Amino acid sequence: MAFELRQSMKLVQQLVMTPQLQQAIKLLQLSRMELVNVVNQELQENPLLEEGSLEVLDEGALGEERGRKEKDGPEEVKGGTEGLRDINWDEYMQNYEYYPRTPFSPEEPGRGLEATLSRKSSLVDYLLWQLGLSRLAKEEEEAAQMIIGNLNEDGYLDCSLEEIALACGMELPFVGKVLAEVQEFDPTGVAARDLQECLLLQAKKLGMGDSIVAAILKDHLKDLERKRYEVIARRLGDSLENVVAAVRIITNFDPRPGRSYSGEEPRYIVPDVFVFKVDDDFVILLNEDGLPKLRISNYYRSMLSRREPAGGGTREYIQDKLRSAAWLIKSIHQRQRTICRVARSIVNFQREFLDKGISYMKPLVLRDVAEDIQMHESTISRVTTNKYMDTPQGILPMKFFFKSSIQQKAGEKISSETIKEKIRRMVAHEDPKNPISDQEIVALLSDANVDIARRTVAKYRESMGVLASNRRKRIL
Repeated sequence: MAFELRQSMKLVQQLVMTPQLQQAIKLLQLSRMELVNVVNQELQENPLLEEGSLEVLDEGALGEERGRKEKDGPEEVKGGTEGLRDINWDEYMQNYEYYPRTPFSPEEPGRGLEATLSRKSSLVDYLLWQLGLSRLAKEEEEAAQMIIGNLNEDGYLDCSLEEIALACGMELPFVGKVLAEVQEFDPTGVAARDLQECLLLQAKKLGMGDSIVAAILKDHLKDLERKRYEVIARRLGDSLENVVAAVRIITNFDPRPGRSYSGEEPRYIVPDVFVFKVDDDFVILLNEDGLPKLRISNYYRSMLSRREPAGGGTREYIQDKLRSAAWLIKSIHQRQRTICRVARSIVNFQREFLDKGISYMKPLVLRDVAEDIQMHESTISRVTTNKYMDTPQGILPMKFFFKSSIQQKAGEKISSETIKEKIRRMVAHEDPKNPISDQEIVALLSDANVDIARRTVAKYRESMGVLASNRRKRIL
């Protein structure tokens, strides 16, 4: 068999992911805070970028005036760079509007930022402070520090006493004695090894170490979890009223005593889009507060406008950075325009929900919005990721508006969120002594013209954090 080398031409159509296209796609799916971080990083790396004035992008600025027909559909992000190479940068720089920089000069010198920062006291800090006030011996204090250092965020001891004794080189009974001393610290129940010990420590602190409360916690914790109060009363030989009274006391105990000293800071949601109702219509406004306003540096603009050549590849370097800066600004503008179009389409689909509430939410999928604004589903998915809308119904993630549908008996479709709201109302109005089961919820929904399976009801109930009927039962 003989091998032969030949040259042939083959025409292949494929998508080339240019760096510009990759950057534009990345900007689409970034959250607002992530976009701020990316822009700040570009400001540090690209000398031609600097903060300046930027036109606010609302519906009017984005060319969505009502009554005007749009001949061309909305543009998606393109990855080609031919248009950038064809731009006359000298003419662009001459016509570029100049905003002079205002140097920052504080009138009164103040302390540095690090002098104004504060940190919430953690559980370890609080316990070590109490340890410093105690009168423990040096070896006891060393063992107590080892115990405090091995507490988790809920205040429980994460390791065994044997491991602590081995690490400190001390006897096990001695470490157990120190543990009892640490368990006397505030908050009550700290340094417990399990839930049962934590609750018993709190009962002991209230002087109930020998009461029915301690008896329930020692021997009937599983029955207490399942709310089998009759069984507990029968095994303890006590009345149901006394058991219920003890359960009321136990429900006030804190199962996670270290929770209030958690070092986690609250994360506040900043909406990307504001939706206001003006008269009978909804107005879309993008949140531009806090976003750096980008513009081209006047210094490098004047350098490019000079006719004399710059040596050492300076001019080529500046032009390359200029193209990068111009594409970033264009991508950010395109991102904001796309978010506004998607938000407008969502508002048009969910107008009844914004007016009347969750019971009027319509089924909606990404394809519906994509066909409405003539974009690809993947683009809609990226735009709605990690974005929030401030609406008359509250601050909601943009993904919240996309809900699956359930076919009703009459032939119409209903949103899954509407069904969850119906289930939530049924549970809220049920008899606490005789809560409705999942099968009963199915029957009630069937009477409301909604045909749904019991396993679907269970799935919706669990997603809402609603317990099963046997765990919702209360004996008062």
